[in-house]
Amino acid sequence: MKYNVKQEMLLLDFLMIHMSRKQAKLYLKYKQVYCNQMANITHDYVVKPGDVVEIKKEQASPLDILYEDNDCVIINKPSGLLSMSGGGEKEKTAYHLVSTYLKTKDKNARNFIVHRLDRDTSGILLFAKNEKMKNLLQNDWNNLVIQRGYIAIVEGKLKQDKGTIKNYLDESKTQQVYITKKGGKLAVTHYRVLKTNNKQSMVEVYLDTGRKNQIRVHMQSLGNSIVGDKKYGANTNPIQRLGLHCHDFLFTHPITKKKIHIQCDSPKNFTDLFK
Repeated sequence: MKYNVKQEMLLLDFLMIHMSRKQAKLYLKYKQVYCNQMANITHDYVVKPGDVVEIKKEQASPLDILYEDNDCVIINKPSGLLSMSGGGEKEKTAYHLVSTYLKTKDKNARNFIVHRLDRDTSGILLFAKNEKMKNLLQNDWNNLVIQRGYIAIVEGKLKQDKGTIKNYLDESKTQQVYITKKGGKLAVTHYRVLKTNNKQSMVEVYLDTGRKNQIRVHMQSLGNSIVGDKKYGANTNPIQRLGLHCHDFLFTHPITKKKIHIQCDSPKNFTDLFK
């Protein structure tokens, strides 16, 4: 969208001639507004007669978007960002950022949470764009999702280079997940060591089940807690975050029936530990 300026005024005022104040502020927030091809202009920039103001939606989002089609959008969620609000946090969530991004392209766009990553886990996170996609995914998640892989940075060296952990998990009233012999839900984790140094190991993990805190509890059970995971026994935090990243996601698209395979590089501070 291009607009020719005929009168000197503040950029925000000019944009509000052509759109709502809310929409204008969204375009400015996500650095989509250009004046004479100049980027990074602010609301109080003064436009003058002869200037050309342009909205470039393709520059839309601070999100790292890995995949998008008519039915879903998949992002690389950063560590420290909630997947969705737990009640107190309304704006600083992946759900809110994706919703905002979609509305910059279509004011009637909708967004639906399908699954979650822990706040401090980074990596691949999928959102549905319509209720049909949401329901199809959630009602048949275990069959549609073929592969879920994570990279974990754990303390120390593992006794075995690869293996499978299979047990039952339950959750306490204080939201601490633990291994139990009575009741609980089956949890199956496959792992293999990729790299080690004197203090940490990089482990690739694949899940057969998706229980809350599953990888964190299972790594602790081996005596190799994930770095930065004080809740589950970690004593060190060399990367100043939880050392868990979802890097591999393969699923069957429930509408198109195509297999979608998304991969996401490990964060730089993960790989830097093993240089």
